Amino acid sequence: MGAQEPQFITVGSGSRARRIATLVQPAADPGGAGLLWLIGLKSDMRSTKAEALAGWTSARGLGFTRFDYSGHGSSGGAFEEATISDWLEESQAVFEQLTRGPQILVGSSTGAHVALLLLRRLMEVAPEEARRVRGLVLVAPAWDLAELMWGQLPEEARRDIAEIGQWVRPSAYDPAGYVITRRFIEDGRRHAFRGAGFDPGRPVLVLQGVLDRDVPVAHARALADVLAGDWVRITEVPDGEHRLSRPEDLEKLHALIGELL
Repeated sequence: MGAQEPQFITVGSGSRARRIATLVQPAADPGGAGLLWLIGLKSDMRSTKAEALAGWTSARGLGFTRFDYSGHGSSGGAFEEATISDWLEESQAVFEQLTRGPQILVGSSTGAHVALLLLRRLMEVAPEEARRVRGLVLVAPAWDLAELMWGQLPEEARRDIAEIGQWVRPSAYDPAGYVITRRFIEDGRRHAFRGAGFDPGRPVLVLQGVLDRDVPVAHARALADVLAGDWVRITEVPDGEHRLSRPEDLEKLHALIGELL
């Protein structure tokens, strides 16, 4: 799966046009079910979980669509210039242009937030497309990402973002860290779920590590109270951390997806 060459679509126009890298594995049967994988922050579509899902879906004849957000992986654009709005627009374009048949949205960390946003957007503007979404499987869901980030920042970082316009956040996954901009935070706050009363209308299954420091287990648990309806079910991994990429974690992820299939 890793040797497959990406294909590209263009999202946006003019100065906001982004070249988005995609990998599409069609379902064995035309119109058969598939997964849309939504990556985490500073990850890419060839991560451990994505490659494991590629093999798992292929063995079952399922479709599997994945892509890199702008500023990530093989896609164009600079990370520090991107926003949640951009990634949502890219996700909608990939879903509508490249997926066929029933789909499960599978999002990791930031990708879980984008998955929820994508479902809400489709329900608002493309209800026929939304009806293709059977459910969501979210790994360590960083819903309301901007507020989650802001709450974890030290005071000096908040000051730099407010006064200078950006701050470089250290990362265990990237030695160079990554830039958080005031524009990113302000844009992200426009995509909040808390207080919005959003009813997903289909199952939302969550896999969450209890030892996760990036997305605390309490944050994941709160999603059940934030979304309307009784759709959220959380599977907690007592010794799990943020990545949840161990073989035993992947087995749990596959089992949740299997429930929706």
